[in-house]
Amino acid sequence: MIALTGYTDRLSATAGERIAFKISSSGTEPCQARLVRIRSGDPNPDGPGMKLEDLSSRFTHSFASRLQRSYPGSYAVVERAAALSPLATITVVATIWPTLPDSGDQCILSRWDADAGIGIALLATPRGLALEIGRTAGAPLRLETGKPLRVRAWYRVWAVIDPATRSVRVGQRPLRAEALCDDSGEAWAPFDAGLAPDARRPVFIAAQQAAPARRYFNGKIEDPMILSAAPASPADLTLDPAKLPADTLAAWDFSRGIDGIDIEDVGPQRLHGVLVNLPARAMKASTWTGRDMRWSDTPRQYAAIHFHDDDLHDCGWQTDFSFTVPADLRSGVYGMQLSCGPHRDTIPFYVRPPRGKPSARIAYLAATFTYQVYFNFARGNLDEAMRQRMTAWNAAPSNPQDHPEFGLSTYNRHSDLSGVCYSSRLRPALTFRPGFMTFNDPRGSGLRHFPADTHLLDWLEAKGIEFDVITDEDLDDHGLELIKGYKVVVTGSHPEYHTPGTLDALQAYVDGGGRLVYLGGNGFYWRVARSPKLPGVLEIRRAGAAIRTWAAEPGEYHHALDGGYGGLWRHNGRPPQMLAGIGFSAQGLFEGSYYRRLPAADDPRVAWIMDGVGDEILGDFGLSGGGAAGFELDRTDRLLGTPYNAVVIAASEKHQDHFVAVPEDVLGLASTVPGVPAQQLIRADMTYFDAPNGGAVFATGSITFCGSLAHNGYDNNISRIVFNVLNRFGELGLAWK
Repeated sequence: MIALTGYTDRLSATAGERIAFKISSSGTEPCQARLVRIRSGDPNPDGPGMKLEDLSSRFTHSFASRLQRSYPGSYAVVERAAALSPLATITVVATIWPTLPDSGDQCILSRWDADAGIGIALLATPRGLALEIGRTAGAPLRLETGKPLRVRAWYRVWAVIDPATRSVRVGQRPLRAEALCDDSGEAWAPFDAGLAPDARRPVFIAAQQAAPARRYFNGKIEDPMILSAAPASPADLTLDPAKLPADTLAAWDFSRGIDGIDIEDVGPQRLHGVLVNLPARAMKASTWTGRDMRWSDTPRQYAAIHFHDDDLHDCGWQTDFSFTVPADLRSGVYGMQLSCGPHRDTIPFYVRPPRGKPSARIAYLAATFTYQVYFNFARGNLDEAMRQRMTAWNAAPSNPQDHPEFGLSTYNRHSDLSGVCYSSRLRPALTFRPGFMTFNDPRGSGLRHFPADTHLLDWLEAKGIEFDVITDEDLDDHGLELIKGYKVVVTGSHPEYHTPGTLDALQAYVDGGGRLVYLGGNGFYWRVARSPKLPGVLEIRRAGAAIRTWAAEPGEYHHALDGGYGGLWRHNGRPPQMLAGIGFSAQGLFEGSYYRRLPAADDPRVAWIMDGVGDEILGDFGLSGGGAAGFELDRTDRLLGTPYNAVVIAASEKHQDHFVAVPEDVLGLASTVPGVPAQQLIRADMTYFDAPNGGAVFATGSITFCGSLAHNGYDNNISRIVFNVLNRFGELGLAWK
């Protein structure tokens, strides 16, 4: 565990609202907390440096250290099952799809009293199915089929405990047999008087008992059932709510409530349960035919839940202290700086103005959905050289590669190699810290996401440009009403992930006369989903051609949380070019090049953008990869929605050989110009266009762009261009300095 870390119950608040802080400290002395305003989160000594304004005069707090732990691993728990009448005859049936059958004992269903050593547990093991039954004294009975399970194959599994016939059985049968594979069978043992299968405890599915117990199941479970009888052919039992066997105690239909964490028992006892740590729903079941690709059309074909031993939702930590936003605290990016002995951490949060009451002409839209999708991305690139630089720069010391206990990013895969499709903010987010280094960048600072976006915050402060702060989550909650009062909405380096709500609000803002300044690359790219049933959770289904770290399985392209089709916004009929004029076109390593000014920059419509800029080469410098045009690049395309009045002011060039065009463009070159080499798609287009009702958009098309703003004491051509745009769009009347 990290010596000192924590998280908040919300990412943003306004005057009078309270943010709760949940802290874990392994120290023995009290912890200290003080308020800071985060201006720059770049630890590079060759840049502006870390700038955390001390606001301890506004808030300080001392509190006792206590260790709070996280317990990854998903399962279902049915608390009401503890009240079931004593059971004698018991049958358990389920359908499973194991993904790590060789990784040890994994519980499918249990009702177990660990203190008394009694109860039952149906297990998937490297030797096939096993049944454990507790005893009033001595070790449990363990009965195994001895038939190893195939990975990602569907099986009907069962256990029967029948004192009347003095027998115990456990069995498995593949739903689709495979030639020369002996994976079907049943084992038998006598029932003796010492066995104690009835435990007055909750039922657990996919784990033997609550955390920190292990034996988590990896794979899908469908239609688990418990009966108080001993049928002759338990393998033939199926879950049909209209025709349940007379002796059914519980039958959990996972096709119900797919958009939440409740599981419904359609049996007579109504033993409903709840899921812990967000296993994946809207997963194909054993009955999936392939004729329907949307789970909402045929829910019973999606009656499976995919459990993982490394899922994590809400750490559930207790609150150590709260901070109520004062009425006179201006909108901005803040942090609660923690200390305990030699240990430090800073937890960021946002203060926004009261809704409908802007305090500035410009709103900075923090890409918190993108930050959250990337939370705790373990990249595998943390080596000794990077550790040494982190220490030398006094950068954020903790990296997800060292701390899997705080859950994975949706850019990672689970231990069974399935993709991570949920991300929760109710856990420590190590990547969401000032000073967090993503890369050991030989030409710059190696920052991405939150700390990279402080390059813009620092520049705005340096140029005396006032701004309010809102987040993606705020925008999704409140829509257009939240931003329509601003002259300008400006993004940071990478606003990649959006819900229908955020995209609708931004499009309505631009169409209604607002001015959008997009200072990043690969923006407005992936669709994500939220649900009011699961606040703080995002879902991503990586469907279709795209640059991605994993691909959703066929038939699992629709989000469980809102039922919408996942994948790219382009594949949902809304390419980024429709909003921003440009869209993702190419990616390489974290290196930057430059833009070359084009003749169109002298067009009277846009010439003001270049006021005071006499250079032809723009941005051949910077703290992100060494140049303003790098890593991920966006370009114009009229057939994808770039307005016909758009002007490309400058285009990047001379990108390194490792840059490639994105798959969706390579596969769709006919949608651009037939015969155009893919190499010509590797560019960032600095673009301006007029929108209806006096609106306008300026877009840069590069993730590394903002890293160039501070160069030469903020006096450079990239800095001047952004100043000109914000000054004009915001009608600020400022003089360049």
